[in-house]
Amino acid sequence: MRTVLDATASAHLDTQVSLGVVRDFELRDRGKPVELPAASQRLLALLALLARPTPRSLVSATLWPDADEQHAGASLRSALWRIAALPGPALVRTCGTGLALAEHVVVDLHGLLPDAQQVLATRQPPPRLFAAGEALRRLGGDLLTGWYDEWVVEERDRFRQLRLYSLDVIGTALLDGGRAGEALQVALALVEADPLRESGHRLLLSVHLQEGNVAEAVRQHDRYARLLDRELGVQPSELMAALLHRYRTGADATVLGRRDTAVTVA
Repeated sequence: MRTVLDATASAHLDTQVSLGVVRDFELRDRGKPVELPAASQRLLALLALLARPTPRSLVSATLWPDADEQHAGASLRSALWRIAALPGPALVRTCGTGLALAEHVVVDLHGLLPDAQQVLATRQPPPRLFAAGEALRRLGGDLLTGWYDEWVVEERDRFRQLRLYSLDVIGTALLDGGRAGEALQVALALVEADPLRESGHRLLLSVHLQEGNVAEAVRQHDRYARLLDRELGVQPSELMAALLHRYRTGADATVLGRRDTAVTVA
């Protein structure tokens, strides 16, 4: 493999090289896993997150912040050399004095970001919105789990918030469209991603109520209330309490006391 590929040659390659940075780092060539040393993994991951040509000096300073310029540059050359030793076309291209991923490398994150951004920026037609939601639910997760470099943590938090807010919008749209089963899957993904974040629990509670499962909705509310009290010493917001208000008053209150009995409210 060549050390780097110039931008013109890169555009003419048609390979099946995929780079995963959502959840765990994973490099595959035609479906087969490719092993790389940690330093080379970090280089490819950084270029994937930057998604644009970046000066070599900035790349080396980001990856080796505690090293002086000379040693950081040497470490970058070593990481590039190990990537170049892989069989097949180059994974890194040069753009003037900068570095970027070769254009034939398909990055999972790059397919998810446009979906999330469009969900938040515009009103998508329902089919497009729901397709985006399925991708964000099925493929989404934290970036590079277990990596704690500063540049990873910043991008992880940015993508995480973008994904969660997008799923909030999509889950509500699914529920409003009468697609409770799919809304449930989105709600469960939200709760799994951040158990303390209330909007996922509100969506889950709303799904149960729309389906007439009032007892399950109450159990969900109470589980979340106990979790918040134990972890943060606070209670759910009034927004969540309001969802159950009509069932917590009057005759409904006695019915809800039987938590393990199926309940139907007229």
